[in-house]
Amino acid sequence: MRVISGKYRSRPLRSLPGKDVRPTSDRLRETLFNVLTAGNPAALEGSIWLDLFAGTGAIGIEALSRGAKEVYFVEHSAAAADAIRGNLANLGVTDGFKILQEELPQAFWRMERQHVAADVVFIDPPYRVPEAYTKTLRALSDSSLVWAMSVVIAEHEKKFDPGEDFGHLRRFRHLAQGGAALSFYRMA
Repeated sequence: MRVISGKYRSRPLRSLPGKDVRPTSDRLRETLFNVLTAGNPAALEGSIWLDLFAGTGAIGIEALSRGAKEVYFVEHSAAAADAIRGNLANLGVTDGFKILQEELPQAFWRMERQHVAADVVFIDPPYRVPEAYTKTLRALSDSSLVWAMSVVIAEHEKKFDPGEDFGHLRRFRHLAQGGAALSFYRMA
């Protein structure tokens, strides 16, 4: 696993042993960022990201590498949060991020109190917990973290459909690659 592009291009990222953390593949990450930048490499400059169920932090680190202003890594697992810290330290990243080692309801509450308004939200819960998609997307729809121009992206198994509508969030694009897929949502 490596950083695909930007400031930290080709630098390695470490994962955790076992099957509890399933990092987004290099290929799917590249596809995701190609869609988000749509031929404009500077499209993510100054953006604010939420990397929910962050795991190794690969998505948020890729965003930082491509010019994101700030990334909030939300991961309740102590081992995974340590992996994120280790990956950031190995890259020499010292600012532009916050690691929230807590469950989502508490993290949402904390970020809302800080008036965080995300440009991009990436969610990637464990595939074995499909109800986490519905719960998280509904909570995002009702929160002040997502605004009219925000894009919410859910990575999921290709054979699983997280749904079209969650409150004010509506899916506008679905991309499948290998055994995984990305669903893109915006506020209606």
